[in-house]
Amino acid sequence: MIKYDAAIGPFAHNANSSTRIMYTVILTLLPACIFGFFQFGLNSVVLMLATCLAAVVAEWLCLMAMKKNPIACMDGSALLTGILLTMSLPPTFPVMLGVFGAVFAIALGKHIYGGLGQNLFNPAMLARVMLLVCFPVEMTLWADPTPIDLSHNLVSVPDAWFHFDGVTSATALSTERTEPIVFIDLLLGKQSGSFGETNALFILLGGLYLLYRRIIHWAIPTSFMLGLGAPALVAHFISPESYLPFWVQWTSGGAMLGAFYIATDLVTSPTSVRGQMLYGLGCGFLVWLIRTFGSYPEGVAFAVLMMNAASPLIDYYMRPNVFGRHPAVEKSS
Repeated sequence: MIKYDAAIGPFAHNANSSTRIMYTVILTLLPACIFGFFQFGLNSVVLMLATCLAAVVAEWLCLMAMKKNPIACMDGSALLTGILLTMSLPPTFPVMLGVFGAVFAIALGKHIYGGLGQNLFNPAMLARVMLLVCFPVEMTLWADPTPIDLSHNLVSVPDAWFHFDGVTSATALSTERTEPIVFIDLLLGKQSGSFGETNALFILLGGLYLLYRRIIHWAIPTSFMLGLGAPALVAHFISPESYLPFWVQWTSGGAMLGAFYIATDLVTSPTSVRGQMLYGLGCGFLVWLIRTFGSYPEGVAFAVLMMNAASPLIDYYMRPNVFGRHPAVEKSS
């Protein structure tokens, strides 16, 4: 009797393509983006449009320089990079610096390695780290949300909504914060922070939809949250006055965005489930270490880039068995 266990290999294909995947991910990010526009005003809209346009134009120029089909700039990958980069920036970030970051992400974070599918690091996070190192003041100015008032059957747009600056304040992760932290405020985005990181609920719902569509695998988001939440839970239990609780770590900063949209990048993450579990645990634990003991209040970008570098090594030691490695014919007793 011949027994085949065809668990590995591209034996069947669905209708997904890289372009369809990219635009599906973009659509799931739209609620968080629209909420960010509503919260932070005109500059966030201009910043998003300029950064995304710069990313697509840089993609087109790189494809032309590499003598590839320039129409590939519309495959959604550059647009997604621009969106993720903008979502990781403060809402009052200078527009020209956002454009510079987008060009850096596409040219030096993606095409220097050969283009789509060959980059070692997540381009958006590579650009974010570059901007943080080069422009630390602009990258750490968090504006207070100034949403449109829809109460009492009136639409009241605050003056700050039209300004390109804002009133800065400490984030939930900042050691300078004095106000009490309320879970529902973090979940619904009533906090200072980066443009797209403030509404954890919308990002979580988008991530769950990607899991439902099987565009991402459960292993990385689950292990990411475990790697971030477990040490936070233990540390807070030992010294609650010194360490933030796990629910603050999960719902503040870029944790949700990192777990569902950045760490799950199909190109820069491991391929096996075991490898993805180790990769996600490493990302989450490094985020907690950087937030707790590092100089920066947010560590998602640094953690993801470090684990991106380790991803080929994880794949090497945790690659799945090749079909045919074990005897296919059962020996009769």
